[in-house]
Amino acid sequence: MDSTASYLTDQAHEEPSGQVLGPVTWLVDTADWLYGHWYLLALAIAVAWIVGESVVRRLAERACAERMALELTPARHFNPGLEEILRRGVQLSRASTSMPWWAPRRSKTVQIRLRADGSSPLRYRIEGPAGGERLLSITPFGPNVTVDRARPIADKPRDHVVRAEFILRGKVTSPLREVPLEPDPLQPLVDAVSDLRAELGDLAEVRLDIQRAPKWTLRARRLQLMSAARRQERRETQRTARWVRQDATGMEDSLAWNLQALLTGKGGSAGRRLVMPPVPRRVDPAEALGKLAQDDHLVRVQLLVMCASNVEGRPQARLAQLQAAFDVFGGRSRWAMRGWRLGPWRFGADHWPTRRGFERRWEWGQCRPPRVNWVRLEELTGLLKPATVHCRLPLLAGDLPTFEFANPELLLQGIYRGPDGRRRLVATHTAETLFECAVGKAGGGKTERALAQAIGWAHAGGGLMFVDPHRDSWPRAATFLAHDHLMQKTALIDLNTAGHSPMLSSWNPIAMHHGQAPHDVVEAVTDAFASILGWDDDAAPRALTILTSALTVLAAINQAACQAGQREDQTTLFHVRSLLTNPGFRAAALAAVADRLDEETQAWWRTVFPTFPPDAFGVVLNPLARLAANPVTRAFLGQPAGVYNSRAAMDNGLIVWVCPAGNGPTDRLLTALIARDLLRAVRSRRDTPEEQRRPFRLYFDELITLTGAAPETIASMFEDFRKFRVTVHGMTQLLGRLPAPVRMSLTQNASTLASTAGSKTAIAPITAEWGDKPSADEVAALDRFEHYMSLTIDGRRIGPVQITGPHLDKVFADYARPGSVAALERAARTTAGALPLNELTAAAADHQARINAFLTQRAPAATADTRLNQHTNTYQ
Repeated sequence: MDSTASYLTDQAHEEPSGQVLGPVTWLVDTADWLYGHWYLLALAIAVAWIVGESVVRRLAERACAERMALELTPARHFNPGLEEILRRGVQLSRASTSMPWWAPRRSKTVQIRLRADGSSPLRYRIEGPAGGERLLSITPFGPNVTVDRARPIADKPRDHVVRAEFILRGKVTSPLREVPLEPDPLQPLVDAVSDLRAELGDLAEVRLDIQRAPKWTLRARRLQLMSAARRQERRETQRTARWVRQDATGMEDSLAWNLQALLTGKGGSAGRRLVMPPVPRRVDPAEALGKLAQDDHLVRVQLLVMCASNVEGRPQARLAQLQAAFDVFGGRSRWAMRGWRLGPWRFGADHWPTRRGFERRWEWGQCRPPRVNWVRLEELTGLLKPATVHCRLPLLAGDLPTFEFANPELLLQGIYRGPDGRRRLVATHTAETLFECAVGKAGGGKTERALAQAIGWAHAGGGLMFVDPHRDSWPRAATFLAHDHLMQKTALIDLNTAGHSPMLSSWNPIAMHHGQAPHDVVEAVTDAFASILGWDDDAAPRALTILTSALTVLAAINQAACQAGQREDQTTLFHVRSLLTNPGFRAAALAAVADRLDEETQAWWRTVFPTFPPDAFGVVLNPLARLAANPVTRAFLGQPAGVYNSRAAMDNGLIVWVCPAGNGPTDRLLTALIARDLLRAVRSRRDTPEEQRRPFRLYFDELITLTGAAPETIASMFEDFRKFRVTVHGMTQLLGRLPAPVRMSLTQNASTLASTAGSKTAIAPITAEWGDKPSADEVAALDRFEHYMSLTIDGRRIGPVQITGPHLDKVFADYARPGSVAALERAARTTAGALPLNELTAAAADHQARINAFLTQRAPAATADTRLNQHTNTYQ
């Protein structure tokens, strides 16, 4: 019994012990087996990781394949505030989560792409989840930024490519430097790619991925930072305690301490002080966590950069420039390239083993940021918006075309010096360069630039007219126009008679042998007189009526002479005096064209004209008398069939140089007649289909002189000529001295607005059109031949940009033919029908007799025709 009871008691005690040791033994045995077969455990873990990574990668690629892209184009005056930029950052952060629930974390990102490929200085694109398109399409920037759906970009392979990933270096809790918005924080990046050359295959792209911070990752990071801060505080406390004990021990062992102890009678051991070690202070979370202390506006970022080119060495140089640009954002924390350097070699995103991961993230737009890349949206304000008004953008070849000689589609504008120091001739498109205005002091280079443009246009086969009251431009241009193919289409209308036997062309403003409509001719001449003499319906209604009626009769006579094949028997302006003051001539003239004048006009001559006193004609005859008193204008305007024909010059693409004699009252009247005839001729092109109208360019040197003669006419040119494919290039020293209608029409419609150096007062109206950027002070300090100008390219304004005016001797050196200038001048005068002045003067003096003979011959026939018409009307 006792033995049985003892056995049961032992079993009862051993049973709990076995139950405890069983699992422990199993765990020990399992650990021992795994230790012996560790390779199987490693293989299982590797297989599980590979399978998991493969699944995650496929899901991420599937999610990234549904991404969309938007391209943001800022307006010229785009100037956002900090609040607008921060709101945009919040939008980007929120949009990064607009993915399906199954999408991996690496695919939940919004990417900002800053790209320079030669199409624009810096393209700004946003790529993100398709579900966030509506959120990203409506920006806080309003109408100042245009948002367009963008297509995927397919890059051609380049021969040389470099890659880099940037991470934050420095104290992880410290923010980047707060970069002001003026100048634009993007300016360093724009400058880094400003010398990019598309023809060499240059490409630079920066991709900034923004990802909302995962809460669990943020908590773990904060715990890590707090633990590190506490450890640091304990180490500091221990170090301080050591220093305190050392100081106390050193003090007690000093001579002064022992001497004091002897004098006071206290023993050394009794006098020892009690040293209290410092207590670790409480770690402040705000101080320890820094920018990671708050959850709001905290994101993780990934910054990737890729540079490529077909020329070796250029991608590396571009990457170095971009690295320097990112240094601008550096403070206690800064952007640095990820990787390590060994002597001259650097190992990073361009090398194994990280290159494949970089290319996968680059191709699919995935974000796997380093654990240190935590930033607040306030630190990224410079990258969350496109370039603003404070960003100085370079001009690329696509922005401003390069001039090509003998290309009629391009107009030379000047020489542009790029950021890399290269100089190139730049141009605008002929079709959209409608009106040009150049302002600046005398000798600044306005005329030289206009001459270069005119010569380039002439050699491209274009027609033009250069009106220069001072004639200085003709000798300057003749050297470069003296080519065989240009000589036969060049005409010189020079009223500056000099030398022993001056040659002069001729023009009859009221001639009809060119096929003009009589009423258009009468209106043009009358308007020219009215504009220069200040006539209107209030100030001089009688003068307008008398001149209009007289010109109507003379135009009818000329039309009759031309139809009779007697173009040399046409009247001129100087016959107005005979018509008004000579009763016999008037009667013969009215009888000769009675069949060509309507009843109302004939009634006016019969009933109204005789009521005028003789002194009523003085206001009309006085300016004509001044024209007749000048031998040059008398000879020029006194020929019945003048050679000058502005409409024919336009239609045939001639090169016409018109040089009025000066700026006196008579010269201004002649200039007004020429200007008004131009306006009439251009408007008459309405009879030609638009596609058949040949482009023609007008160059007006010294607009002050020309507009003083015909302000309303010049203003109408800047308003109407575009419709008839005639463009105007005007030059003036002072925009403020131009009449208000001309000044307003010019600045309103100017495709090109340019200014050389000058006084600030004179330049201020031009810089005001540019928003004082550049200021009048900057423009006034320009060197000679330097211009600031705004241009129109593809319907948008470019500039103001500094352009060097072309110098003929350098730009057109290959076109210079100084030995053929004399031949050119002879050909130009021959085309203009120039004859010796004395010969033209004699012909003008003898012309009255021919007119009298024609009227005598014409009057009986006209009277018979009139009687027949009256008899027919009575019979009917």
